Amino acid sequence: MNHVLSNNILLQLEGFVAQNLGLSFPKDIWASLERNIISAAKEFGFDDTERFVKHIISTPLTRENSEILASYLTINETYFWRESESFEALEKKIFPELIKKRKREEKRIRIWSAGCSTGEEPYSIAIALRRLIPDIDQWNITILASDINPKILQKAIIGEYGQWSFRSAPQWLKEKYFIPKEKGKFEIIPEIKSMVTFEYLNLAEDIFPSSLNNTNAMDIIFCRNVLMYFTQNRATQTLRGLYNSLIQGGYLVVSASELSLQNYAEFATVNFPGVVFYRKISKKIEHQQQQELTVIGEEYKPIIFELPLKHFEIEEKTKPQISEIENENLHKTEIPINVDSLYEEALSLYSQGSYTDVISKLQKNNLAVDEQILLIRAYANQGKLGDALKSCEKAIAKNKVDPRLHYLYATILQENSQLNEAIAALKRAIFLDSDFVLSYFSLGNIYRQQGNMRNTKKCYENVLSIINKRSHDDILLEFEGLNIGRLKEIINASLQVSI
Repeated sequence: MNHVLSNNILLQLEGFVAQNLGLSFPKDIWASLERNIISAAKEFGFDDTERFVKHIISTPLTRENSEILASYLTINETYFWRESESFEALEKKIFPELIKKRKREEKRIRIWSAGCSTGEEPYSIAIALRRLIPDIDQWNITILASDINPKILQKAIIGEYGQWSFRSAPQWLKEKYFIPKEKGKFEIIPEIKSMVTFEYLNLAEDIFPSSLNNTNAMDIIFCRNVLMYFTQNRATQTLRGLYNSLIQGGYLVVSASELSLQNYAEFATVNFPGVVFYRKISKKIEHQQQQELTVIGEEYKPIIFELPLKHFEIEEKTKPQISEIENENLHKTEIPINVDSLYEEALSLYSQGSYTDVISKLQKNNLAVDEQILLIRAYANQGKLGDALKSCEKAIAKNKVDPRLHYLYATILQENSQLNEAIAALKRAIFLDSDFVLSYFSLGNIYRQQGNMRNTKKCYENVLSIINKRSHDDILLEFEGLNIGRLKEIINASLQVSI
């Protein structure tokens, strides 16, 4: 194939994207690299592709521009009902079994479309679920769709598609679930659109699983045509996070072209007609009666919610009036961190993903507050929201002035789609600690989910008013190790992904 770019320029570009973006483009797929960089050049306002390549190699890119560039380099032609064998396996086997099980437990299903692009995949998932669950309005369905390009996410939120997006879809899909528009466009019906939540997230850089981005306790994760572009180290790191984001027995769905990657050792292979899925199955550990989860690669060490190490004053900020706790004798006091051998043992198990063992070890009365938090998080990461809520309520009854517990309670309520109750819990946390950045950020996320951009901006401004007084590289322990610079970027990108 004749290239527009010379081999020398392509070689330089290959090295640049591997070093700076963690993407791998060996010589046998330079045609794809060239095709995608031509599209990216137009986005950045360059008519001359070679001049654009020389520009990005020689000029430092902002994080925003780096992510936009990465989204073009990993671009794939997505469409509805892509790889129909996957959806056949979902509709005939995986979804029916999951629905049957959850009918006996909590009526909830959590699915993540990672690298969702313009939204055809998550909307297809929503359609498949609605076809199988007659009383779906009585279920708590979470379909998280994430991408690193806010502009692409905005197109997905609008939900309008041309004929090309239906090229492999069954005829009934467009006829039943879309509304014809002008110029050959079709808009997804509101019942399906409302089932999907679109969020900005960088698979290569951001932390998951995390309650901050709602990526924990997933039943199924779709990550198709993403890992194939990553370098080996980046793919391993990403898979470790995806593995930990799944509940026990959860499925990872990748594309057919990614099955040969040597990164799935911790998953069990599940074969369906014409397609292979990977499943998170526990492995028996010698000398132990119960099974434990293992973590891919290097040990993952989650950071338990902590109060900020240092408080900062906020100007012109009004505390919410919370009548429920105003009458309590509330004093801002230092909350002691009670770390003993039990906590250390439980934390070690938690870091290995052994949530069942954490729960078993912490089944006793008179737990210290940090042990209670660990127990609650273990329940939540198993998808046992009922147990998590009960444990959290019990902990709050004994520790009314600990804002971490009110925040944690809010995250569980939010995961259970009880948004108004979650808002109230977050306001209680803020009342107890007016500089609790995490609560402002989560409150802003809920308001954004509700389409209340005025309150969203107020909450994000409160976050910025606190963190702007600290260094760009400072680590926010209460944000699970996120640094201040990255949090600012997430806020700015999230504001672009408006409803």
